[in-house]
Amino acid sequence: MFDNMIKMRKFFVFIIFNLFVSLLFSQSSVRLSNDWTNTYIINPGSINDQYLSELNMAYRKQWVGFRGAPTTLFASGTLYLEDMHTQFGLKVMQDKIGFTSTTNAALTYGYSMMVNADWKLDMGLGLSYQSLAYDISKVSSPTPSDPIVLTKLLSQNFINSDLGAEFGNASWRFGVASQNVFSIFSQSKILFPNTNFLYGMYRTNNPDFFNVGYGICEVQYSNVYQTEFNLTGYFKAAPETTPFQIGLIYRTWSEVGALFGFNLNHNLRVSYNYDYNFNGLSKTSMGSHEVMITYRFDKNTGCKNCWY
Repeated sequence: MFDNMIKMRKFFVFIIFNLFVSLLFSQSSVRLSNDWTNTYIINPGSINDQYLSELNMAYRKQWVGFRGAPTTLFASGTLYLEDMHTQFGLKVMQDKIGFTSTTNAALTYGYSMMVNADWKLDMGLGLSYQSLAYDISKVSSPTPSDPIVLTKLLSQNFINSDLGAEFGNASWRFGVASQNVFSIFSQSKILFPNTNFLYGMYRTNNPDFFNVGYGICEVQYSNVYQTEFNLTGYFKAAPETTPFQIGLIYRTWSEVGALFGFNLNHNLRVSYNYDYNFNGLSKTSMGSHEVMITYRFDKNTGCKNCWY
C-alpha cells in the first residue's frame, strides 16, 4: 500500500511537471530559421511570383542532447496564378515536446498588386486548424484508468487565422504579419499565442560573383519581445546560376546560427541551419539542427521582383 502511494505521488508530480513544461513551451512561438529565406513560413502575404509552384519540407531538431526537446516538422506548397495575381497555399507544422504534440494546418490566400514599375504590394490571409494531443502510451500510470490521465491529457482543437503583407522590389522587402489572430479573443491564446512579426530585408541582386543581404526582424508574442539579425553572402559560379548561400543569424538571449543553402539542380534546393545557445542550455545541448528541401516548378513567364 505504501509503495503504491509513493508511485501515485511520483505519477502526480510527473503529470504536473510535464503539463507545466508543455504550457511553458507552447507559449513560445514555434519557429524555423529558414523563414529568413522563405518568409511564407511566417507570412501568408509573402508571394513567390517567380515560379508556378513551390514545395517545401523541413525538419528541425531543437537542443540536441536535451531530453524531451522540441522536434518540428514542416511542409508547405504554393500555387501562383499569373492572370489572377493570386497565390493559394497550404502549410502544415507539427511540433513535438516530450509526450505533447501540437499541429497547425493552414490554408492561405494571397493577392499581389504592382504599385509601380518596380515595387509591389502582396497581401494575404490564412485560416488554420490547430490541435494539441498527448501520447498516452509514454505515460506510466499505476492505475490505467487514472482520472488525471483521462481529464488532463485530452486532445484539444482550435480554429485560428493569420494575416500578413509584404512591400518590396528587387532588392528591398518589408513585411508585417500576425499569426493566431483569433487567440487574442479565445482560450487558445495559451497554447497558440498571437505572434507578430515586423521585418525589413535588403539584398543586392546583380550578376556579380558575390552578392550580400542583411535584415532585421522584430518578434512579439505574449509579453515576450525578440530581435533577430541576419547577414548573408551569396556566391555565383556564373551570372546565370543560382547562388550558394552562407548566412549568420543572431537572436537575443545569447543565440546565434549559421545558414547554408545550395542548389542540387535548377529546381531543387537544400538549406541547412545550425543554432547554438550560449545560456544554460549549452551545458546539456549540442545546439539545434534544421534541414529544408525546396522544389520549384517553372512557369513560362518571369517576374519583375525576384530574390531567388
